[in-house]
Amino acid sequence: MLKKLRVIISLIIFSLLTFFFLDFAGILPLQIHVLGQIQFIPAWLSRSVFVMAFLLICALLFGRVYCSFICPMGVFQDIAGRCSKKHRKSYLLLRWSILAISLVLFNLGFPVAMGLLDPYSAYGRIAIHIFKPIYLAMNNALAYIFNHFGNYTFYRVEITLLSVSSLCVALIMCGLALIKGRFYCNTICPVGTLFGFFNKFSLFKIRIDSDKCASCGICEKKCKASCIDSKTKTVDYNRCVNCFDCLNNCNKKAISFSTNKTVDKSRRKFILTGLTVALAAPSVFAQTNKKNAISPPGAISVERLQKHCTSCHLCISKCPSKVLKPAFTEYGIGGMMMPVMYFEKGFCNYDCTICTNVCPNNALTPLTVEQKHRLQVGKVVFVPELCVVNTKGTSCGACSEHCPTQAVKMVPYKNGLTIPFVDASICVGCGGCEFICPVRPSRAIYVEGNRIHQQARAFDVEKKEEKEITDFGF
Repeated sequence: MLKKLRVIISLIIFSLLTFFFLDFAGILPLQIHVLGQIQFIPAWLSRSVFVMAFLLICALLFGRVYCSFICPMGVFQDIAGRCSKKHRKSYLLLRWSILAISLVLFNLGFPVAMGLLDPYSAYGRIAIHIFKPIYLAMNNALAYIFNHFGNYTFYRVEITLLSVSSLCVALIMCGLALIKGRFYCNTICPVGTLFGFFNKFSLFKIRIDSDKCASCGICEKKCKASCIDSKTKTVDYNRCVNCFDCLNNCNKKAISFSTNKTVDKSRRKFILTGLTVALAAPSVFAQTNKKNAISPPGAISVERLQKHCTSCHLCISKCPSKVLKPAFTEYGIGGMMMPVMYFEKGFCNYDCTICTNVCPNNALTPLTVEQKHRLQVGKVVFVPELCVVNTKGTSCGACSEHCPTQAVKMVPYKNGLTIPFVDASICVGCGGCEFICPVRPSRAIYVEGNRIHQQARAFDVEKKEEKEITDFGF
């Protein structure tokens, strides 16, 4: 019964999260992003007191259930590693060292280690860079077949390589799961290490009745975490993820998920202390040629983005304009794989706030459309020496036509031509002008990012004079 419950809950969360990453057509409602907010690292970074308290209380009561019920990387490893080789060794010192180093680097302003090792973000990169191209290819194949018969239920979408570095990291993580099963979960993952510590002191845990156990070894062979030693009849609680496979496979009914009837006072004291820490933990933790990359709306600043973002790439997947891409060194080495704005294939929709609504870490603070209209993520820069009006003596004006705030206007130039004139104070950095500019390879007009987002000056909407026509116009 416990295993069936675990499988049902984990598959529901895993399936919804995976499809949410893949969903380019907006089939699932945006409210599904709450499944990202209940992940441990996103909850910690966004200071979600209730989520943190819930997860840590569950760990103190039921052990490491987070890794097998909620974490998509844990479920993916279970699925991918069904035929993989079990990893028997336990590198306890290595695991705690990785956790300590990740925390130290994060507090020193170098969050790339936390972003690389966060299991939720690791799975997000696998979904975006490996599963999504396959999903899009399947969609395009169906579109070709259906369109051939006059049915346009499916439509073709472009498949692009977002980032070579992120793809390589995703391939490594995916290969590790296929070859070694839960090796990442039980040896590298800092979240798994933390919950493994709580697992040793939890009220409910996997227990072996030595009187009933025949040391047949079946449970040890079936254990996906390789945490059972049938000879000594012991369980390595640092590694046990409470998958409950052993309960169903034990013919002697010698294994149970239960409390210890002889729990001593010190154990009760520890659990009560742990619950207090669980409630208090979030408040403790609370303590081209462009010069500056353009951070997404809601980031507030590059520094704040680096402190909260774990590079799960959910915002990249859900961006309808496809202007968000994984960074390489745009933010420096410490900001690798975090979302950065590029305008080669589109520009930021003036009325769109989707990326700020789906972010589970609060790395992108939610914005209303009105707030987005005044938010300046960057400022327009015009290079007249490169403009086709100057170099080729032809009219253009595409940049002005695509500017939603009138930050780019056309003014008289020479020979009856007009040339762009920019007012950076009312620019919001949407990239409409940069995207449409025909000049290559360097654009004649582009957006320079603000490391700290600013407020754009309100602009006056040009009013067209209405003339009353009293006679025919010809």
